Amino acid sequence: MERNSQRIAASGISRRALLLGGAGALAGAALAGASLPARAAVRVADLRGTIDAAEFGIRPGAADDQSSLMQQAIDAAAQRGRALFLPGGRYTVANLRLPSGTKLVGLPGQTRFDYQGGGHLIYCEKARSVGIEGIHFDGGNRFIGEYAPALLHFADAQDVAIEGCTVTGSTKTGLALDRCSGRVANSTISGARLAGLRSVEASGLAITGNHVHDCANGGILVHRWREGDDGTIVSDNRVERIFAREGGTGQNGNGINIFRAHNVIVRGNRVADCAFSAIRSNGGSGIIIEGNSCLRSGETAIYSEFAFQGAVIADNLVDGGAIGISIANFLDGGRLATCSGNVVRNIVDTGPYPAEVQGFGIGIAVEADTALTGNVVENAARIGLHMGWGPYLRDVAATSNVLRDCPIGVAVTVVEGAGPALIASNMITGASRGAVVGHRWKEATTGDLTQDDAASRFPHLAVSGNFVR
Repeated sequence: MERNSQRIAASGISRRALLLGGAGALAGAALAGASLPARAAVRVADLRGTIDAAEFGIRPGAADDQSSLMQQAIDAAAQRGRALFLPGGRYTVANLRLPSGTKLVGLPGQTRFDYQGGGHLIYCEKARSVGIEGIHFDGGNRFIGEYAPALLHFADAQDVAIEGCTVTGSTKTGLALDRCSGRVANSTISGARLAGLRSVEASGLAITGNHVHDCANGGILVHRWREGDDGTIVSDNRVERIFAREGGTGQNGNGINIFRAHNVIVRGNRVADCAFSAIRSNGGSGIIIEGNSCLRSGETAIYSEFAFQGAVIADNLVDGGAIGISIANFLDGGRLATCSGNVVRNIVDTGPYPAEVQGFGIGIAVEADTALTGNVVENAARIGLHMGWGPYLRDVAATSNVLRDCPIGVAVTVVEGAGPALIASNMITGASRGAVVGHRWKEATTGDLTQDDAASRFPHLAVSGNFVR
């Protein structure tokens, strides 16, 4: 056994390739001209687990269309319960369908499917246990059929595993998953005309360790047609340079976008240079947004908005944006959140469209049933903490926050009908226009409410114990 392990190591094949690619990976190396001792080659032939695509006449680098041969190989391998190994090289294909049990294994950085146009590249429907690893899918910016939402489309597929793949050059979305479970991991998606990766109505999906970049309208989208439990985990991804080529005021241009999907976790991602939000949750109840790095956002860096109930926004770093964190839309039922331990800095007062409502330049904005504690806001162009909008304020506590170099430390609504707010034990320094200032809608209408008994004029406010200098 030890001598066999040494022979395998000598051939340059990793333990991971052996486990995932099995005999096919080793056979592929031999076909490529790898030098193996005769006795080792016999051992390779005895191993089971994969089928080499060459058995079906598929030739890497061939100029002709290999779709028909590739489909035969995919179907045969799935029927025999084997993985299909694809040696390094280019394969010109289109309109492939993946049945249940499909396992495609390539050599990362070497095995490449070039889409020749005419509909879609990969489609998988109502299948189970489908896996793809180590293949580069290049759309070549060619036309995708009206029926297909993406270059790679999975629908009603369970236990999907896409790992170590690359998807480029899609004229629509790169990868679309509809009502799927499984994982997309350690893959790269770039150059999509719409979004990089889009999931609709998932049922236990993990999106982790991917690099999504330079997409025209969205990065990672987790959506539902109707509100409901989704449970997708979006973790440890790198999302960069997401544009909003189709315009709008937040529909496009988001790095990670949650829409109507409940109980989603967005954790540990690095999101940079998005036209609108780094992380935007619209109608996503039970959302957890934790430990993310959000850099140079064009609008609101982290957003929990519209009809959500329950949001945890904790321990994120926000550097750059027109609003740092917004927990909004009490008018539409948006309520119930904690916002703690975040660092928000360098917030500017200009955004991607003319300022509306309370405007830009705000560190953290909240409206209803929210605890704000232990946050640090530095260098917001207008306001550190913004509490309420007109009468839309209820049960908000801002305690133990540090607000530095914001012209107004805390802006709180004093419009009739506004609900209770507690502003206590915060450290506010460098607030040149007031530490705590009452607002009627957008206009500042009071002096500093931390001075003397100024806050007593507003029975819905409790302002005490703040350190101001």
